[in-house]
Amino acid sequence: KLTDIKGIDPEFCSHKNLLEEEHSPKVQSQRRVNPKIHDVIKKEVEKLLDAGLIYPISDSPWVSPIHCVPKKGGMTVIKNDENELVPTHLVTGWRVCIDYRKLNEATRKDHFPLPFMDQMLERLAGNEYYCLLDEFFGYFQIPIDPKDQEKTTFTCPYGTFAYKRMPFGLCNAPGTFQRCMMAIFHDMIERTMEAFID
Repeated sequence: KLTDIKGIDPEFCSHKNLLEEEHSPKVQSQRRVNPKIHDVIKKEVEKLLDAGLIYPISDSPWVSPIHCVPKKGGMTVIKNDENELVPTHLVTGWRVCIDYRKLNEATRKDHFPLPFMDQMLERLAGNEYYCLLDEFFGYFQIPIDPKDQEKTTFTCPYGTFAYKRMPFGLCNAPGTFQRCMMAIFHDMIERTMEAFID
């Protein structure tokens, strides 16, 4: 559960969102949301609030809109109006996302190197045993620097909220996550383990 997340000590690792100097803050309006999706958004916001991952915020120079995308759950075949069989994705639910494109355009890019999967697999080849550990809600383990939290503000039908922990959608999040994993496991990486984002 999200409420089980302990998180990483901010002294050890945190996400900073440094901006390019020529960009000014952008406040985007809430997008029209299909009323059928309101309940999905409400449940997600309540879940994040209960877990302490977001907080209400009333005044932020950066505001990004919320967006819902369908979760695809395989394929089926249906007949169209011409009685032809057409493959179609099944929608099994909705994923709530924040559209951080304007913030990402203004963000100074982090060029921390991400590992190449083929090189990682070459290093792992020949071992007798393999074990996979999946980071539990990995991004949400990493705190956002307090002075950068307001930049993650999003708007939805239930108010405006900012993240305390790193959400998906920020352009430098993969680099922050990889840097954090390498700092934690520095003495084991490339010897007895590898860290990667899937």
